[in-house]
Amino acid sequence: MSRHMLLSIDAYECVFIERRNRFVGLVSIDDSLVDVHITNTGRLSELLVRGRPCISYRIKGSRLSYRLAGIRVNGGYAVVDTILQSRAFEKALEDGMLPWLEGCSVASKNPRVGDSLLDYKLSCPWGDVYIELKSAVLIGPNREAMYPDCPTLRGQRHIRQLIAMTKAGLKAMLVMVAGFPNARCFKPYKQGDPLVYELIAEAYASGVDVKAISISMDNSGDIWLENPDLPLCGEWIREAVK
Repeated sequence: MSRHMLLSIDAYECVFIERRNRFVGLVSIDDSLVDVHITNTGRLSELLVRGRPCISYRIKGSRLSYRLAGIRVNGGYAVVDTILQSRAFEKALEDGMLPWLEGCSVASKNPRVGDSLLDYKLSCPWGDVYIELKSAVLIGPNREAMYPDCPTLRGQRHIRQLIAMTKAGLKAMLVMVAGFPNARCFKPYKQGDPLVYELIAEAYASGVDVKAISISMDNSGDIWLENPDLPLCGEWIREAVK
């Protein structure tokens, strides 16, 4: 399967030092210590390791001038920035690279449904589709892309909303962005949040489309679509449908 280039950023190679708090990390760029914005609220403890090569890019922030984009792993870079993950999904959709969303376009971003703000409402040939994206950058022992890596009340609320929408006859999708090179399949991570694990299984059984795409970054800042239809891990499906 050939890769498809989606985006390119003006990349600054850096070395990760520490995560100061949920939204700020410390990196070294050209031997200078620089605070960077971290958009991903997962723990990322397996990726944000002191001394690991990383990639940042400039932003026009009021306090921070750089955002953390990627972390070196598996011979490439994991895309940890959720903003870039969303942009990559949008570009893959626009380029017609997602066969399961053929002919669809973004009708609106952040539509409010019930008590949740979802990521997208798409206009498709068969009707409207509501989509929630989630970042799956936790790497399993057999290259599984996994979500979540920690408890997430927001994730629980979103998945419950997708289930309710599907039961009401609306079309809803939960789309995982496997953000690291050579991902094999997606499965939810039970140890991260047991309730989210159960809710994704319920969503799957209720008719919510659980899909995944695989992307990665190279050291020049190019973001590639590796697999437009990353499979769900068979071992998880067998457990989910028991």
